[in-house]
Amino acid sequence: MMMEQDVYFYIGTYGSDQDNGIYLAALNRESGEMQLLDGTSGIENATYLDFDELHRVLYAVSEKEASEVVAYSADPETRKLSVLSRKPTDSSGTCHVSRSRDGKYLFTTGYSDGRITVFALEEGGAVGEITSIIRHSGRGLRDDRQSEAHPHSIFEDPHHKYVVVNDLGMDDVNLYRLEDGKLVTHREISLPPGSGPRHIAFHPSGQWLYGVNELNSTVTVYAYDATFGDLKMLQHISTLPEDVVMDNTGAHVLVSPCGRFLYASNRGHDSIVQYEIDTDTGMLHAVNWVSSGGKTPRHFNILPGGFLVSANQDNGLIASYKIDKDTGKLESTGYTIEVPRPVCICPVEKA
Repeated sequence: MMMEQDVYFYIGTYGSDQDNGIYLAALNRESGEMQLLDGTSGIENATYLDFDELHRVLYAVSEKEASEVVAYSADPETRKLSVLSRKPTDSSGTCHVSRSRDGKYLFTTGYSDGRITVFALEEGGAVGEITSIIRHSGRGLRDDRQSEAHPHSIFEDPHHKYVVVNDLGMDDVNLYRLEDGKLVTHREISLPPGSGPRHIAFHPSGQWLYGVNELNSTVTVYAYDATFGDLKMLQHISTLPEDVVMDNTGAHVLVSPCGRFLYASNRGHDSIVQYEIDTDTGMLHAVNWVSSGGKTPRHFNILPGGFLVSANQDNGLIASYKIDKDTGKLESTGYTIEVPRPVCICPVEKA
């Protein structure tokens, strides 16, 4: 049963199209207790989600050999999903989806074949025709993970000027201009060999960009020049405590809405690290690590009411944390819910 004090989020998972691949859940904004409300089948490996609040449309990628992107209409009262449109991405292993800030275009990245696809969005949020496809070509240091290009995420900047793509395989962050639906190469920033850039988060001020690097378990701080579309590396900082040496990969990164804290997840150490952000320089200082509440925290998100929710892929647990508004510290609520192989948390409302 839905309550007024609840906030809602969708969960993307690895799974077959015969089972529920996307779940709807609610979190009580007083206690952090969660409950599952609904499930949606008919999509294989719904590994990344993006919700359009204006049109009440959920976008989901189907990460498989012949990948798809599916747009769902969300019922305004029940939040239950119904298919609005379904389109092939013309790429393999599509693992990320996001929208341009004017709502005109949808972006996807193909991890397996290096392709980045841009779609026009129709009135009402349905996915329209492909307007641009580009393909990354290159490699990085590691033969096991970087023998070819692997674009992992794509985001438009807060100023609606440039599109940023993290390529894990090439150790590059690529900036593009979006011109009438076409991606035009603008600039390429190379990271230290073997970094494996994965996801990014912009600071609310737009001055800084933070990138989590999967392969060397670091976060990179960049100064962002929105005028010329350039990134200047300011800092590389580990996601692990100083005394910890272990097999680990970085997964996701988020800045708190207040702009004073940053969080990143560790798969292997199975933790979420909290950094304080120097609001004059953008630089980071690690202050705390908490258990992710399960095994292999691939993704997490911040929900309205000051809660962080983590998705632990390998033991199926979703865990909630209260964020201390003064210190940014994560305090476990003790509540979890369980779904098979959860890999994305997508709020219905922004925090």
